[in-house]
Amino acid sequence: MNAWHHEWLALQAQHERYEALALAVKLAAFAAVVLVADDALALALLALLWLQEAVLKTFQGRLGDRLLAVEAGLRAAEGGGLAMQLHADWQAQRPRGAGLVAQYLKSALRPTVALPYPLLMALVVAI
Repeated sequence: MNAWHHEWLALQAQHERYEALALAVKLAAFAAVVLVADDALALALLALLWLQEAVLKTFQGRLGDRLLAVEAGLRAAEGGGLAMQLHADWQAQRPRGAGLVAQYLKSALRPTVALPYPLLMALVVAI
């Protein structure tokens, strides 16, 4: 395994870690809405968490940019090889506009994604 492979593996692991951290921030934001009785404090916490997620996504974006560069290096080093091309392939095939929104909505309606949200919404209404 060459240096490109090692770098790709390390960067990809960090890229996924930032995604998990962003999810944790969203969960903390939900907790702030549900658990913080003072509206002003809840809004301040939400603003802080929003900025924190923006920082995480900025770092993740930098990793994504580097992953694309590493993938280009891998492709060149392997004579057009297909290995470790996740980000380059996604960028090339990524739908735009309405197509991207439709893809997100389709994912949102999958039972494994949708199941907790109606229950959480019912909890908010009940509180």
